[in-house]
Amino acid sequence: MPDRNEAALQFLLTRRSRPAKTLTDPAPDRAALQPILTAAARSPDHGKLEPWRFIVLERGALARLADLVETRGAERNEAPAQIAKAKSAYQDSPLAVVVVSAPVQSDKIPKIEQVYSAGAVCLALLNAALASGWGANWLTGWPVYDRTFLRDGLGLGDDETVAGVIHIGTQTNPPPERPRPDLDAITTWVDA
Repeated sequence: MPDRNEAALQFLLTRRSRPAKTLTDPAPDRAALQPILTAAARSPDHGKLEPWRFIVLERGALARLADLVETRGAERNEAPAQIAKAKSAYQDSPLAVVVVSAPVQSDKIPKIEQVYSAGAVCLALLNAALASGWGANWLTGWPVYDRTFLRDGLGLGDDETVAGVIHIGTQTNPPPERPRPDLDAITTWVDA
């Protein structure tokens, strides 16, 4: 039998994201965020290309982005409720880490594998924040698909996208439980 890490397995079997709207100050400072980012950077990365990077958004940057969401939402004719929801995700967040998918040219590693690696970084970052005792939630929303918001707000290049925005802070309420997938319905066993 392999050696089991029972604590890690129990964490993964019971982990729950904390709704971003329930997160408040304090948020991790740079020293507390360092091991969380380090854990996320250990995600599978076929070819060791590091096709992702982090942008840490502190309060001032989040306020600036909330204003940009409002401006861009009006320019895009987004529904007022959608603008308000997206604005509040930035305005009310104590801290957020943007995981930027930044595929690199490679003859060996397809772009799709590099994009999947960025998704793995998001989950590792979320789990590392939760395991560190913080509340955390992985969000996106219409602003991260708007090229003007990405360019003007986050400084992303034309070949970069956002894999996820991980909001991190102190949880104010216990996380709600939700239904989980029926493993029998989503699993196929193949023996031959």
